[in-house]
Amino acid sequence: MPEPERRARKDAARNRQAVLEAADGLFAGSESPEDLTMADIAAAAGVGKGTVFRAFGDRAGLLRALYADRLEPVREAVEVGPPPLGPTTAPQERVPALLDTLLCFKLDNRRLVLALEESGSTSPYQAEHYGLWHGLLRSVLEQIPGLTDPDFTAHALLAAIRADLVERLAGQDGVSRERLRAQLATYARKVVTSHPDPSGRS
Repeated sequence: MPEPERRARKDAARNRQAVLEAADGLFAGSESPEDLTMADIAAAAGVGKGTVFRAFGDRAGLLRALYADRLEPVREAVEVGPPPLGPTTAPQERVPALLDTLLCFKLDNRRLVLALEESGSTSPYQAEHYGLWHGLLRSVLEQIPGLTDPDFTAHALLAAIRADLVERLAGQDGVSRERLRAQLATYARKVVTSHPDPSGRS
């Protein structure tokens, strides 16, 4: 690779990381993340607005990249990690663990996740990350004997941790983190254990 091209790629990677770090700080400290603009983020990163658009395309693209950056440790634990998140976990235990992890992630990243779900065009269900988590939950639910509609059940479980609902409960209603986790765990366990095994095994 020619030296000028190598240098340009290195600069682009450095600028991209600077933008992600600036956006991370701005979203974490903002009470109104929907008001943050690409120009605000570019200024905080010390780059031109055009640099941000070239790297991420638009505001939704930047939100997705920042979400993916923050979520990477969770995704790694889900894909190759040990129980209770990893793929060797029994499905009845993995489903509640996945939901608890996603709830904690949303509580820790409330502003970003809310902004991301609101960026899903006319519906948060059109957001790319929603499809990924729904597909994962559905695949785990399909492993539970007697559960007849894993697709709908995955949607229903994810509805319990929608960002706007989490914001309402944790913010406006003042429900504590511990209580939210306990309520979700109870709900998830009921869903995954209330189905008779068609094989007749207990």
